[in-house]
Amino acid sequence: MAITPDTKNWTWVLERSCPECGFDAETTAFSDVPDLLRGSAEEWGSILAGPAAARRPDDGTWSPLEYAAHVRDLCRVYRTRLTLMLEHNGAEFADWDQDATAVAERYAEQDPAVVAEELAAEAERTAAAFAAVEPAQLDRRGLRSDGSAFTVDSLGRYFLHDALHHVWDVRPRE
Repeated sequence: MAITPDTKNWTWVLERSCPECGFDAETTAFSDVPDLLRGSAEEWGSILAGPAAARRPDDGTWSPLEYAAHVRDLCRVYRTRLTLMLEHNGAEFADWDQDATAVAERYAEQDPAVVAEELAAEAERTAAAFAAVEPAQLDRRGLRSDGSAFTVDSLGRYFLHDALHHVWDVRPRE
């Protein structure tokens, strides 16, 4: 039986491996988040240097460039959320409309080389922020406006899945 995400219950991503990309948050240590994020940023550099970086595979699927711009911004959003949680236990943060951001920021029209540089820089800043978390801070809490509750630990692993999954999204299809 296939496991499918339930948008009302996002915790499935933390409880079992992703049926598409294979990421297993349950067996991924929080301390692995920074290095895994850095490794994915390196992959994006290669992907964005390719000739098809700005080409959508079909009308309903983002191009690698659009996914990379999203991951760049994902790093910013989750670094901000992490900072809020570390500063204020029980911090509340707004949901992020990633589709509206893609349109407003014109992801499809951005320069792949610039996005690669920006993604690498944002991934490094975000990796450093997660690496600086002390073990005693892992249980600090944050709350999305939709009621979804995170700990610093679950936020890091949830974010990492999203970032790594998008590398899987743009892999060459067989």
